[in-house]
Amino acid sequence: MTSSNLPKRWIWTSIDSGLEDKALRFKYQRLSDLGLTGIFLGGGIDERELEIASQYNPEIHSWMWTTNRGEPQLRTEHPDWFMVSRSGKSCVDQPPYVDYYRWINPLAPGATHYICAKAKELDEHPLIKGVHLDYVRYPDVILPNSLWAQYGVDQTEELADYDFSYDAYTRQAFKTRFGVDPIELDRPDLNQDWLKFRFDTISGLVSAIRQTVSKPLTAAVFPTPSLARSICRQDWDKWLLTAACPMVYHNFYNESVEWIGDSVKENIQAVQFPVIAGLYLPAFQSIADFREGLSIAKHRGAYGASLFGDATDEHLSVLAEIFD
Repeated sequence: MTSSNLPKRWIWTSIDSGLEDKALRFKYQRLSDLGLTGIFLGGGIDERELEIASQYNPEIHSWMWTTNRGEPQLRTEHPDWFMVSRSGKSCVDQPPYVDYYRWINPLAPGATHYICAKAKELDEHPLIKGVHLDYVRYPDVILPNSLWAQYGVDQTEELADYDFSYDAYTRQAFKTRFGVDPIELDRPDLNQDWLKFRFDTISGLVSAIRQTVSKPLTAAVFPTPSLARSICRQDWDKWLLTAACPMVYHNFYNESVEWIGDSVKENIQAVQFPVIAGLYLPAFQSIADFREGLSIAKHRGAYGASLFGDATDEHLSVLAEIFD
């Protein structure tokens, strides 16, 4: 799929296995009637929902969690796959911030193959038109500053509990290449070899996924390449994507709506693929505020937009109007 026929109007939504067929039809007919052209559908493969959704909106891309994977089977059979913090805490039993932060390490033997197999399963389904990567990164070493109080942290500098990954596989791989164990670095936050090593680990995983899937590959990424590198070791402007959906959630960073446009501008100057602005609906105080955010994103060069949150008819109508 080229950028010329990539949908412009998207929403992130999840499989609703508890809904009856009639309710699912209503859900997807409403989205279609209000002008939505693309759906990032999370939760794996649900044949019933895919069949119903495709009747109203054929452009369904499966939204998958990538390195954040907490399947109980993995935790039981492969505890060594899980990332370890600089303070020695493993995501297998001591996840940072929230219980669902169970991150696996692409360098662990078998882990990349496992993730690629999950992507391939989605790619091969006839009703799924693309694969959408989320959580394709390390855990947040620094949270968006609006969340510090919520989690009781001051992250003006990198803290050991949130700095990953110091597992045996990563430490040995880095030491083999650079001659030093990263756990012994005096200032790991300033060591450019160690930073880039982790950027490249995630980028290598994305390259492996790209070689595995044949359909369009997109990703939900942090707001700008510079923020992504500093916050979660995500070097996404180097990836071979069909499009990226930077999550320009301005309220997370205590920024105004205008920041959305500044972020979009930085993004389109950094990449060769389309940028679809990811907007967080609870961040907007009104429909007028939302309209302004969309308009700024388009003016600064966004190809389209994707919405996260409880989208009303008004939200969807404004989306269809701005990105016509």
